Amino acid sequence: MVKHVVMFRFKGTAEEVKEVADKFTKALVQLPDDIPQLKSIEVGININPAEKWHLVLAATADSLEDVAIYSAHPAHQAAVAIIAPYKEDRACVDYYI
Repeated sequence: MVKHVVMFRFKGTAEEVKEVADKFTKALVQLPDDIPQLKSIEVGININPAEKWHLVLAATADSLEDVAIYSAHPAHQAAVAIIAPYKEDRACVDYYI
């Protein structure tokens, strides 16, 4: 089993960041219903204004190949399109659990 952890930093006003984070979260939590390779996903919006990362997701899949399938899936790509104009930075770690 693989854990896929991704952090995002967005650009924009605090209001824009909150709006895009909320929309992105709503899209992400629906993905396990659409993508069989995605076993679970948890999304958190950072409540600490002193930190630079705005959102984190932790997803599980059976393998790195399944993570790649999830990443390329049209439903995931539609979710990513929500943040495209606002994404300033992204960090990712994949590890076995």
